[in-house]
Amino acid sequence: MIIITALVHQHLIETLQQKGFEVMYLPDITHNDLLKIIPQATGLVVTTRLKIDQTLIDKATKLQWIGRLGSGMELIDVAYAQSKNIVCLSSPEGNRNAVAEHALGMLLAMKNNLIKSSDEVKQGKWVRDENRGSEISGKIIGIVGYGNTGQAFAKLLAGFDVTMLAYDKYKGDFGGKFIREASLEQIAKYADVISFHVPLSPETSNMANEAFFEMLENKPFIINTSRGNVVNAGALIEALDNQKICGVALDVIENEKLKTLNELQQAQLQNLLARQNVLITPHIAGYSHEAFLRMSTVLLSKLAALKFV
Repeated sequence: MIIITALVHQHLIETLQQKGFEVMYLPDITHNDLLKIIPQATGLVVTTRLKIDQTLIDKATKLQWIGRLGSGMELIDVAYAQSKNIVCLSSPEGNRNAVAEHALGMLLAMKNNLIKSSDEVKQGKWVRDENRGSEISGKIIGIVGYGNTGQAFAKLLAGFDVTMLAYDKYKGDFGGKFIREASLEQIAKYADVISFHVPLSPETSNMANEAFFEMLENKPFIINTSRGNVVNAGALIEALDNQKICGVALDVIENEKLKTLNELQQAQLQNLLARQNVLITPHIAGYSHEAFLRMSTVLLSKLAALKFV
């Protein structure tokens, strides 16, 4: 039996059923309810909603694999699962292009005042000079994290006349015609735009902190489509106040369950939303219609290669 714990494309469900598997499609299941039925499962499909911890893994006595739709494995205790001979897979190839297009769209929208000027026209205002845009052509773009989404972002930017600096602690020798390998310090010194494409880990949590913003020299525009905790909200607000950055686009925030925000988180979110040089979207960067299907096809392909399906 395979348990699916999140909204997925029908293609995934139908393909698994055609291959003879019993599929329990439970996109709203709670952690406690999953604990009750996980002993029956040989496969488990997850996204970012449930924590797959040691308690759950201990009860999953028949589980052979965990499939993550999209990228980021921070909610899965991968090491513990692997110690129980459970294979853990993700499908970042499925939504990397969607994330890259969203990041580029946010950048172009903010640099050209598209949202602000459109809102003004709706209010009966026709303002041109104050909405004069800034081209990214000729600028230096810093990419922090050069994995699936970082590379997809660079591929899109290759069509613009920009210089790209990329930093990845775990990669090397990836420089080429459009990309120059760089340190984080070099990106902080030279970049006009800095976009984060890293997984959430103890190393990347609060990566963009006070010390990071203090390093910046060109008042860059910041983009984060990775995980909310990568950018420290308090340090970000201070950087905006001190004009260390010219603006920011966030598709992710520290706590995305808005009804559970604590007092500090609520104050920080309202502070950011009140600014015209801040754009926040609700974690939709990797959620295009095409990616919704592609994540399932990528996961199925990987499962088939390992002879799980």
